[in-house]
Amino acid sequence: MMGAAALDLSPGAGVVLDEVEWLVERQEPHLGRVHLVRADGERQRASFRFLVNHPRCRPSSHPGAEGANRGRQPASWSDVKPEKRPLMEQRFAHLMEVNCGFRSGDPFRPEPGEPRPEYDPDRTTLTERRAAKAAELSALRPEEAKLLLGVAHVGVRTLERWERRRRKYGIVGCADHRWLRASGGHPSVSEEVREAIFAVRAETQHHRSRVSARTREIMIRRYVRETFENKDEDGDESEKIEVPSYHTLLRVWKEWFGPGGARQKYERSAELPTKNGHVLVTRPGQVVALDTTILPVMVRENVFGDPVTVHLTLALDVYTHSICAFRLTLVSDSSVDVAMVLRDVMLPLPMREEWGEDLEWPYPGLPAAMVSEFAGYEVAGLPFFTPETVTSDHGSVYRNHHLVDVQEAMGCRILPARVLRPQDKSAVERVFGSIRSLVFEKLAGYTGVDVSDRGADPEGDAVLTLAEMEHFIATWVVKVWQNRRLGEFAPSWDPGGDHSPNTLFAASFAQEGFDLDIPSPETYYRFLPEHHVKRIHRRGVKVKGLWYDAALLHQPDMNSARGGRYKQHWVIHREPRDRRVVYFQDPDTHEWHELRWTGLPPEGEMPAFGDARVEELLTRVREAGLKPRSDSELVPKLLEMLGAVDPVAKWPSQLTKSQRTQHAREITQAQAAAADRPQQPSKPNKPCMAAVGATDAEPPWRERAREATESLDAHRRRRRETAKPAQQSSVPVPLGSNRRGRNLFVIADDDDGSDEPDPQPTEET
Repeated sequence: MMGAAALDLSPGAGVVLDEVEWLVERQEPHLGRVHLVRADGERQRASFRFLVNHPRCRPSSHPGAEGANRGRQPASWSDVKPEKRPLMEQRFAHLMEVNCGFRSGDPFRPEPGEPRPEYDPDRTTLTERRAAKAAELSALRPEEAKLLLGVAHVGVRTLERWERRRRKYGIVGCADHRWLRASGGHPSVSEEVREAIFAVRAETQHHRSRVSARTREIMIRRYVRETFENKDEDGDESEKIEVPSYHTLLRVWKEWFGPGGARQKYERSAELPTKNGHVLVTRPGQVVALDTTILPVMVRENVFGDPVTVHLTLALDVYTHSICAFRLTLVSDSSVDVAMVLRDVMLPLPMREEWGEDLEWPYPGLPAAMVSEFAGYEVAGLPFFTPETVTSDHGSVYRNHHLVDVQEAMGCRILPARVLRPQDKSAVERVFGSIRSLVFEKLAGYTGVDVSDRGADPEGDAVLTLAEMEHFIATWVVKVWQNRRLGEFAPSWDPGGDHSPNTLFAASFAQEGFDLDIPSPETYYRFLPEHHVKRIHRRGVKVKGLWYDAALLHQPDMNSARGGRYKQHWVIHREPRDRRVVYFQDPDTHEWHELRWTGLPPEGEMPAFGDARVEELLTRVREAGLKPRSDSELVPKLLEMLGAVDPVAKWPSQLTKSQRTQHAREITQAQAAAADRPQQPSKPNKPCMAAVGATDAEPPWRERAREATESLDAHRRRRRETAKPAQQSSVPVPLGSNRRGRNLFVIADDDDGSDEPDPQPTEET
């Protein structure tokens, strides 16, 4: 009945069936069918059940059927103004009393005295009840009837009309059609004016700069005058076209095109074609959003303790909103840092010493013991997977060739966001704002949203070091963020439920399963930048201005069997954060080997240095006009830049803040490279103290200066031994070495603690 009433199968009504319009000729209620006739005279019989349940059957919008509502959406209760709703409800109550004798329409909720005798359905007919209601309402004065019902007089035919509309549209059918009158439009906007409005819209949106509404009005009037009001062939003036006023044009412009508050570049970008449509994310790892921002908290670097600004790189799973990986860097992230963040997404997060059992792997369906067995260590409660698509912005770090090679090695694709479409990566931007309000605002050294909101001295308020901040964020992510209620980011299959990133990841096990695929430690080498070397020289291989060599390269019949674009080339992988070694994969055993820099002293004597220091070194050499025959000639200049020329005791005060920051960046990058590098217990190496952190007894900057000084002394000693073979059993101490190790401005004591008498002057002296 509801479907038939909504479809309106009364005689004369129009029905569209399979995109063909039919007219209801007559009904046969006793047979449950109707007779339909088409405009060309063809007739067809159909049952009520067939028409109501047909998926492609709808009421016709022809003026003969629903002409009053043609081009309009059906009215609802919310369309009635608040001041008219009591009148509509009063009409509905009177109709319900006529139908069943109860004003509420429910016999189980009668009001006092209901049903009244004249409206009792057991004693009266519907016609009698309508006549009684018409007599009751006619007894009211016109002012009272208009105040209570919105009309001055109500008769039987008015009640019948209200009832028909109520059966068809519900309670909103009791509303006066004048309350829901369709907009009369703008009769003053003729076809010529309409064409002028669209022409000005196209001109100001896609070509010209932003103009005011007054300028648009003048352009519309000019278009109408120059296009439609020109003189005819006889030279007579054509009929003048009336253009609406400024306020009418402004109202029409807002109705057709909106308020127009967007910038011109965003208006043009909205017209760009969209490729591949909308992506529906249904599983973890399908889309991972990647972005970098400046950490809004000043931290102290681990070398000198100076307050510095660091960059936070974040990898967010769009489906579960899990923060899969993050990195803090003293410099803006490079392609290697992004590659290592993607590698962290694929690896389980190791448990830390301070973490308890509540932070261990919590997801049901996959035991923690099994994950720990595959990973080789205890795993924390953070999702890991191989990403399918990585979304990022258009920064150069995300669009270079190195990252393209990384995505090929991972088996995923990096899909940059569309130009001027920030909604493509809005999820990670929203997470940055959430972390700011939830965590960073509560820490000392917070810098605010911008410079205007910054405190008096955020640098002086900084108390956390870079390592402490990294540990704090990791703990907060595993303990708080992964268990935080998502709210409006709930999944589509349960929008009203309570979900967190951890519960969504656990639910995906039952829906999609889980691929326990942990990459091998050798993945680290594949994520480093590649260099193709045509041949191996006697000095080794040259990579970015430096020579690297090892005994492995000088085996007989050492020829490359690679084909393709780099045919017969060797592939060398470079670590931009630590240029002391490069990595070479043995073609026979496929093992990875380190190729040491040819100018490198014995292990543990040379501080770490990166690409920036190498470029500065080569620039200084070119400016000095030097052409060294080997990389050993570059060692003195490199050590001078690393701080060996300054007194150890006065080293921090001799350097500017930018120089101290540069040294701290090198040490921090070396620490990150050492942490990412696979451990090789079979080859014990003496680690560089500056790369792994110094002991508590000696600050890192002094350890770095001491290593540079010892390395320079060792280099000079080797050069002397090479130039003149040692014939003595003992090697003399280099001249001035005792002065380089102490402060020259400290006055020596008169009593040096020696009991020997002072030497007497001789004739030779």
